[in-house]
Amino acid sequence: MEDERETFLSKSPQVSGNLDNEGAELKSLRLCLKWVCLDQSNLWRASLSWSIFFLLAIGVPIGSHFALDCSSCDENHSRPYRPVVQLSLSIFATISFLCLSIWSNKHGLRKFLFLDQLSDASEKVQHGYTKQLQRSMKLLLILLLHCFVSVCAYKIWWYVSGGTKLPYYVNIYISDTILCTLELCSWLYRTAIFFLVCILFRVSCYLQILRLEDFAQVFQKETEVGSILVEHLKIRRNLRIISHRFRAFIFLTLVLVTASQFTTLLDTVPSSANVNIFKAGELIVCSISLVTGLFICLRSATKITHKAQSLTSLAAKWHACATINPFDNTDGETPRARTNSSQVFSMNHYWESDDEEDGDDDLDNTKLVPIFTHTISFQKRQALVTYLENNKAGITVFGFMLDRTGLRSIFLLELALFLWLLKKTIDIS
Repeated sequence: MEDERETFLSKSPQVSGNLDNEGAELKSLRLCLKWVCLDQSNLWRASLSWSIFFLLAIGVPIGSHFALDCSSCDENHSRPYRPVVQLSLSIFATISFLCLSIWSNKHGLRKFLFLDQLSDASEKVQHGYTKQLQRSMKLLLILLLHCFVSVCAYKIWWYVSGGTKLPYYVNIYISDTILCTLELCSWLYRTAIFFLVCILFRVSCYLQILRLEDFAQVFQKETEVGSILVEHLKIRRNLRIISHRFRAFIFLTLVLVTASQFTTLLDTVPSSANVNIFKAGELIVCSISLVTGLFICLRSATKITHKAQSLTSLAAKWHACATINPFDNTDGETPRARTNSSQVFSMNHYWESDDEEDGDDDLDNTKLVPIFTHTISFQKRQALVTYLENNKAGITVFGFMLDRTGLRSIFLLELALFLWLLKKTIDIS
């Protein structure tokens, strides 16, 4: 039997339920993947995909660098930072394209985004994930639109104001039009691939956030430790899969964005640089694009890690409320009464009506947990809390947890490197 491999763009069977409503969002995402030529379902399409990549991500930047080398141009058209910009964009486009190619050969789009698991999820999770797909596609379009408009304005100014001073071939108008179009297509292609990987990571994280928020409801009703543990293991496994898929991309992005920005610092800080918007227009747009992509990844990873670790405090609060809840019989286990009504503290209605907690959610709030008389034993609750304390879930990069503490460490390291490099640069100049 022939082994048919499912790619990002292949259409797997629709899942029943509310998931039929997210077909439009998946269709938009597939169109976006087709637009960047990532359909590698057969040899012909894979060859086309790689050919366009080599043309727009490598060929056009190298060709335009030599074809538009203008040693006789005035200061505003010299573009001294162009090599740094082109090299940075091409490196990130290469990393992103390789990641997308590997994922395309291993997973389908539904499996990659964990959509195949939504059939067992609640309607709230399915509806929320549909919204997240819509918001992510809008975010991708907004990012690309802003970058493309900025680059278009700069390129058009550069070609129009340069006039006959710029290198041209045969006819100045045809030559400038072709070269400007190729440069814009190359820039849009490279930034689109980079932002696409960042958005895919964001979508994957937000699905797990929705599942965690839905999972938090188990502490508000009668449940068993076994069901809580099984659901937590599923979420923890998904987070580990996401970490393994994206860890190389996040690590390389963090390192290379740092290197790119420090290189920019070395080129722009010396007094002899004479930086202005005309000379550094491309550099500004490139830096903003790369830092924005890194910010999307770090923010998504930190948010899902914070939500996952909030389960420990929620379980501990649930355990404490169940332990101190007054019962007539206290022989080591929470007794089982005949009634099924929940017993809560008398102060609960004050906490629930507090206007200061509008921003809290089920995972991270200061409200007391309602305790049911048909609850589980003290020993099982204690075992669950101990398990959660010693098995913290979240996004990791080669063992390094991307939580708020980790971000502080990254920020302090970046700040120390920046101050050291700034001192060296000022001393040299």
